[in-house]
Amino acid sequence: MKEMTYLKVILLVFFMLTIFSTNAQKFDGLDKSPMDVASYPSIHDDSNTIIKVVYSRPQLNGRALNKLAKNDKIWRTGANEATEIIFYTDVKFGEQLLKAGTYSLVTIPGEKWWTIILNSKVNSWGAYSYSESEDVARLIAQVAYDKNSLEAFSIAFKKSQTGVNMYLGWDTVRVSVPFGF
Repeated sequence: MKEMTYLKVILLVFFMLTIFSTNAQKFDGLDKSPMDVASYPSIHDDSNTIIKVVYSRPQLNGRALNKLAKNDKIWRTGANEATEIIFYTDVKFGEQLLKAGTYSLVTIPGEKWWTIILNSKVNSWGAYSYSESEDVARLIAQVAYDKNSLEAFSIAFKKSQTGVNMYLGWDTVRVSVPFGF
């Protein structure tokens, strides 16, 4: 009788282990271009956020910037999903007034100038479904170069006299995009 009880316990344990091991969740490894958020004011401040950008941060990894973000071609302004910019209040984009809302942020890189584009198409992968007909606003921004290279594509904000500048930086390229409010 004791042998039968031991056998039942062993079978029950074996059965439970089998169930738990077959239902164990499998997780992917870390993304090679991790997602990040840049905001103004910083999400670490107590004040209300005005602008937030959700983007993925590709790395150079020994590659040339102009091979990853090709000059004169639409670029998703990051990696993976299309970069999204959220305005929590109406803002001026250059001289254009934009309503609060979510837009995709795509760019056309160049040696001296980048075209910064806000597009109404959101929740898309990269810039593969980009259509110029869905552009909401465009701005031409001058390229500056820094002696320090950034390995990962980065976005940062800095207060200006008329609002805030959003800085796009990768390798030695720096692009300033003005927003007013």
